[in-house]
Amino acid sequence: MPPVKQVQVTFDCAQPERVARFWCEVLGYVIPPPPPGFDSWEAFAATLPPEQQDGAYACVDPSGTGPRLFFQRVPEEKVVKNRVHLDVRVGTGLVGEERVAALEAECERLEALGATRVHLLRADGVNESCLVMQDVEGNEFCLD
Repeated sequence: MPPVKQVQVTFDCAQPERVARFWCEVLGYVIPPPPPGFDSWEAFAATLPPEQQDGAYACVDPSGTGPRLFFQRVPEEKVVKNRVHLDVRVGTGLVGEERVAALEAECERLEALGATRVHLLRADGVNESCLVMQDVEGNEFCLD
């Protein structure tokens, strides 16, 4: 069997474009260009049946190294904790209070974008500190 070449992370959400644009700001990702023949995603969406318009959005790592993130509209609301979440690696190589300060600074930036702080998990001798947050629709993620 050939090795996996790419991974896409998919989010179920109520407002795909809003969540995609949030994650673009978090990760430095960009919205990919619209399909050939369209000057914007809005022009492309206008060609879809009404029930499919605004049903999905994506963002990509401009360097091409990170996975594509795909956001799809679903009718049900989020009701339980995610079984899979993203770790945003802002404290790599840092320990102790220096790491916590980096996590707190990024938390403050993301709160301004609409994220919600959940709680700080302090280092326990096995794992370093991380900060649990929620995105604009309540999906959990960690600043690690």
